[in-house]
Amino acid sequence: MQRLQQIGNHITGHLSGAEKAREKNPEDVVIVAAYRTALTRAGKGKLKDINSDEVLMKLIKEVFKKTKVDPKAIEDVIVGNVLNPGAGVNEHRAAVIAAGVPYEAPFMAVNRQCSSGLMAVNDIANKILTGQIDCGLACGVESMSKNYGPSAAPNISDVVLKASEDAKSCLLPMGMTSENVNAKYSLGREEQDRFAASSYQKAEAAVKQGLFKDEILPIMVQIEVDNDDDDDEEGSKLATTKTIVVDQDEGPRPNVTAKSLSRLRPAFKKDGTSHAGNSSQVSDGAAAIILMRRSLAESKGLPVLGKYVATTIVGVPPSIMGVGPGYAIPKVLEMTNIDKSEVKVFEINEAFAGQALFSMKKVGIPEEKVNPRGGAIALGHPLGCTGARQICTLLRELSPGEIGITSMCIGGGQGAAAVFVRE
Repeated sequence: MQRLQQIGNHITGHLSGAEKAREKNPEDVVIVAAYRTALTRAGKGKLKDINSDEVLMKLIKEVFKKTKVDPKAIEDVIVGNVLNPGAGVNEHRAAVIAAGVPYEAPFMAVNRQCSSGLMAVNDIANKILTGQIDCGLACGVESMSKNYGPSAAPNISDVVLKASEDAKSCLLPMGMTSENVNAKYSLGREEQDRFAASSYQKAEAAVKQGLFKDEILPIMVQIEVDNDDDDDEEGSKLATTKTIVVDQDEGPRPNVTAKSLSRLRPAFKKDGTSHAGNSSQVSDGAAAIILMRRSLAESKGLPVLGKYVATTIVGVPPSIMGVGPGYAIPKVLEMTNIDKSEVKVFEINEAFAGQALFSMKKVGIPEEKVNPRGGAIALGHPLGCTGARQICTLLRELSPGEIGITSMCIGGGQGAAAVFVRE
């Protein structure tokens, strides 16, 4: 704790934490681009047949086209991913090069479960802060359509499992950790369904108002379609391809209420309270963030969208992994000496309604400050993408000078939180 306070003092100096966060210095890490694809329904949506490398390549191409950032300015690339073998190190390196980033820019794949996209941003930011680079590209991408299933389950040795109950809990399905949180902290079905319905209602309103249009870059993909008029010699339908534009989130649904959600059966436990309607949606998508030293952004005449301030990561019991934001958010607030009342918006990933509710209560966050445009219950949760997607959304929810926090629980018993300022 003493070390944490020393870091906080170093960051804040003589100014208050919020004042220091808003302060502009040449060595600041700033965000000059934050865009994402639409999030589509895994196994059913427009990206279900598209590999993660293609989605990532096409998004990055559109980011460079939109922002006029020279790909040659990129000095390092980090991509968060959870489900691809090796976190997609080879295919995503190829995707980045194919998108126009010179091969001279090195590449790293990171997998810290649901925070992977945020960890990519954190790593690039730290490299800028320590002087290793002046500009970097941080991304998150996931095709849960292609890679989610039994093969993604962990394989932990019996010797390890028998050595520790916490180690054994790392094998628990995420849905069961959700039920553990709900039971331990007395989070009832009615409360969870109300929160989940609110997520859908906020997302529905945001879509109607066009609030996601600025952060979503359309991409074109080719998909296979059955040709009903043509059969092959054996009578099977011939598949043809057509080009479609992917530009709208598929998760939000109209007219969702707590009453309509109350009809759904528990998904993970016979007498449980978590179900498909109050849990995050399985999704496909990508997000990309370009970070720079402020002095470089100014020299290139690039508009600054926001300032990166700090990130913290904590460990929590694996059996209740969803509580992570409840401990990560206070840690980052203490480190930056920012009072929670000075934070305008909290983007807390809605892995499950119960764990989001616990985190809000633990920190004492008013619900109106959380996910004002809906969260993962309504929008979807493409695992490796979410940490970066939240930043794209957060910065557009804030007005100039306002402070926002992103946070999420992390599989295996962890939590992460990060502070940003809109400019």
